[in-house]
Amino acid sequence: MGAIADAWTWLTTAANWAGESGAGHRLGEHLWLTAVCLALACAIALPIALTLGHIGKGGALAVNLSNAGRAVPTFAVLVLLTLTPLGRQGELPTVIALVLFAVPPLLTNAYVGMREVDRGVVEAARGMGMSGGQVLFRVELPLAFSLIMTGVRSAAVQVVATATLAALPGGGGLGRLITAGFNTYNTPQVVAGAILVAALALTVEALLALAQWAVQQAVRQR
Repeated sequence: MGAIADAWTWLTTAANWAGESGAGHRLGEHLWLTAVCLALACAIALPIALTLGHIGKGGALAVNLSNAGRAVPTFAVLVLLTLTPLGRQGELPTVIALVLFAVPPLLTNAYVGMREVDRGVVEAARGMGMSGGQVLFRVELPLAFSLIMTGVRSAAVQVVATATLAALPGGGGLGRLITAGFNTYNTPQVVAGAILVAALALTVEALLALAQWAVQQAVRQR
């Protein structure tokens, strides 16, 4: 409990939140990195998953390939990218590594959600004269929304946690607090950094769950 108490003292000390190396700045960097990587991963994975789920072809191969990518450690990808010319492009190697890490849960959940939509409901919608696009956006997407959001929430939490690796090649984020604490043998700072990462992950999960609930309530009230 002594380490937790010391970490709490560190977190409640205003000086530790000030400046470019302070917790406030590092938290902002972490949030920015998470938002960018999650947005890019969604822009890549969701259109593919929704399209393949809608047409019912090629999805199994795409899901298997994306899941196979999970076997590659994110840190290994980050190190390899850092050793290439991309390593001189600031946060780009970290962004690429985190996007690749976030794509599999997004792609898998979205595709499975689309394929689990009751085929009878889909055929009934087509029988009413709906076009392919109308079936996708008015029938399949609303019914698959819950599972799609499960993938988004999972990817978001994973990105928040894994973004701490950005500090190892010299990037920003809350991981810098942890690595700096290790380098200076400052255990309270290390624990405080870990607490901030965990708290941020839980907060992101809660906010996305709230957003999912709000959207579902709005749809039901139509």
